[in-house]
Amino acid sequence: MYSHLSPPPPFPHPPDWARGAVAELAARDVIFAGIEDRAGPLPWTLREPGFPGLLRAICAQLVSNEAALAIWRRVSALPGATTPAGFLALAPERVGIEGGLTRQKVRHARALAEAILDGSLPLERLPAMTDAEAVAALCRIKGIGRWTAEVHLLFSHQRPDVFPVGDLALQAAAAHLRGLPARPDARAMEAMAAAWAPWRSIAARLLWHHWLHHTKRATLDPA
Repeated sequence: MYSHLSPPPPFPHPPDWARGAVAELAARDVIFAGIEDRAGPLPWTLREPGFPGLLRAICAQLVSNEAALAIWRRVSALPGATTPAGFLALAPERVGIEGGLTRQKVRHARALAEAILDGSLPLERLPAMTDAEAVAALCRIKGIGRWTAEVHLLFSHQRPDVFPVGDLALQAAAAHLRGLPARPDARAMEAMAAAWAPWRSIAARLLWHHWLHHTKRATLDPA
């Protein structure tokens, strides 16, 4: 886990199209206007596409971002774990003990690896799919739900208009910036985020950035 004494390595700068989207969002909705002034420049978090990125998203399911990062480091250090065939060659017990994955997440990662190898999840076709089609294709794999699919498309494919409405940190950030008495649920978040199209991914990145700063988290890694 990153600590305040050992800051995380710098993230790459956002591409020009994303910087333009940040400016447009700030002009359209006041909640985005001061985020970078308070929290610093928006970091551009990236994930590998394909199996490694999806495996990392599985590691992050239902845990804090600090715990997710620690688990990912352990899992990715296992020999061959970031390839489908290599992951399947590892004993599930070893992945659980040395990698820190729960039994359920090991089963889900193995189902993902098998689907990639047998062609039932054609990852090479994802770039040509719409966001909705790509989410549906990923969610056919046991253990990959909407949040996992959307986080993967946002960070690994840099899609501009994906918003994980069920993410608790995004809900908390929106509530804090809007001055709401409670976190909006997924349906309310979806309605709120509709106004941020076609830059909902950038809106999500800004909200995560705000929340990590506001809560003084030790990592800049949002999910």
